[in-house]
Amino acid sequence: MPGVKRQTGDRFSAVVERLRSDNMPQLLIDTFCHHYAQLLEGGQPLLGRDDISPVKQVDDLNDLKNVTRAGKEALGRTVLFKLNGGLGTSMGLSRAKSLLTVKDGLSFLDIVARQVDILRRQSGGRLPLVLMNSFSTNDDTANALEPYPELAEQQAGIPLGFLQHRVPKIRQDNFKPASHPADPELEWCPPGHGDFYTALLTTGILEKLLDADIEYAFVSNIDNLGATLDPQILGYFASKQIPFMMEVTDRTEADRKGGHLAESRDHRLVLRESAQCPEHEMDDFQDITRYRYFNTNNLWINLRRLSEALNESNGILELPLMANQKTVDPRDKASIPVYQLETAMGAAISIFPDARALRVPRTRFAPVKTTNDLLGLRSDAYVLTDDMHVVINPERTLDPPVINLDPKYYALIEDFDQLFADGIPSLIACSHLAIEGRVKFETDVELSGNVSLRNQLQRTVLVPEATRYRALGQRASLD
Repeated sequence: MPGVKRQTGDRFSAVVERLRSDNMPQLLIDTFCHHYAQLLEGGQPLLGRDDISPVKQVDDLNDLKNVTRAGKEALGRTVLFKLNGGLGTSMGLSRAKSLLTVKDGLSFLDIVARQVDILRRQSGGRLPLVLMNSFSTNDDTANALEPYPELAEQQAGIPLGFLQHRVPKIRQDNFKPASHPADPELEWCPPGHGDFYTALLTTGILEKLLDADIEYAFVSNIDNLGATLDPQILGYFASKQIPFMMEVTDRTEADRKGGHLAESRDHRLVLRESAQCPEHEMDDFQDITRYRYFNTNNLWINLRRLSEALNESNGILELPLMANQKTVDPRDKASIPVYQLETAMGAAISIFPDARALRVPRTRFAPVKTTNDLLGLRSDAYVLTDDMHVVINPERTLDPPVINLDPKYYALIEDFDQLFADGIPSLIACSHLAIEGRVKFETDVELSGNVSLRNQLQRTVLVPEATRYRALGQRASLD
């Protein structure tokens, strides 16, 4: 159980002073000092092959029977959390990523708000929606929710959102809080989504939910539109009285570097991230046949059991520290090297000896991290159903399209939108799309099979209106 005794010394004094200057609550200060002490003692603990073993089998969503009714009955005691702190800076966004238009003119936030409204009407009950915002996304999100006044009206006194904390970046050379006078905001960073648990306490959200007899929580990233509140999964979670459950999916080659499920020596489930793996065992970490299950970051939490765990640990869950090495200005690699101290929300699975994992199809893990993902989602390869679920187009007979856009010309949303300003090409029959160089599409373009477009000129090349590329494995040189 982590202690909360006050740390002393010049290093801790500087950290505490920085946090107090930003009016951070005492629990956040204690939590950060706990992680800071771990950094000074040698950093994050590693999990090697002597500490863990692969998980051989977990329950499967496809095998669940006779639990949907229990899920529908539990909806009135459930809260839907969405992690909404990201700006999408990798795509060049400067406001909340959840406001990005993704399908049929709707943003992530629009779709989630409408999903909640439909679930409330179908169940005839309440279903609070609570967003964990960051300082960067809070105001934009509040403005974007103004067209949905019914959301707040049916929250049963539960706020629509709360703020994730922020913590100082730590210099790598002397372990002091970093200073960056040119832009003081860059001295701060989010403490990872493991801060979810700390913020539930400091904002009073957890207490409000329990007072309102809200017992179950579903938590997911707002950019993952596959992560819908499924009454079948809720029914399984509630009827089995599970304290904490992680949705996992089969690892693919694309997931070799991502966090995966393992089992500790005392037979608890654990989440291992790449930063926790000894460097000489990285090949073992990336073996997707050995560690088969990938963390989707779709989590189900029994709030009463969580409250008990937080009380027992004085509000500080023992989540593994991840000391990520960055520069104080992420756009300037010559700026001061720093550590960003973070924890992962899913790592709390190891806190509960009776926690479980549930294998789900890949359709429940479809985050939009790059413009490659965005193109697929905006295309006709996916459709938005009447109940606001984004699913593979029923007319499509292939797996989701594999898309690789030239990052030099498509990585930033401003450039992406310009090159697809006249419309998104039809991808309903496209298995793979690779674009090299700057290619602009006119209306009614159709791509089928395995299509590769290459432009080696220094100017933009146009794909004319009504162009059809139908041949399997076709490579079109546009120069």
